[in-house]
Amino acid sequence: MSNWHEPLIFILALLAFVLGMSSVIMGFLPQPAGKNALKARVEYGFFGVSGLVLFVLFVYAMSNS
Repeated sequence: MSNWHEPLIFILALLAFVLGMSSVIMGFLPQPAGKNALKARVEYGFFGVSGLVLFVLFVYAMSNS
């Protein structure tokens, strides 16, 4: 029972990785042309990179616990 935080960090890391990769993939998929197309790509890219950075942070936290 002393290692209850490791599965929680693993779940958060997995969630951050999945959300980050899906946002990056959505940013590369073709979208209909419009005035919000570039805005959507930037948002997908931002959330994708943010999710992957959080994933790296959680993996680092798991390795040091």
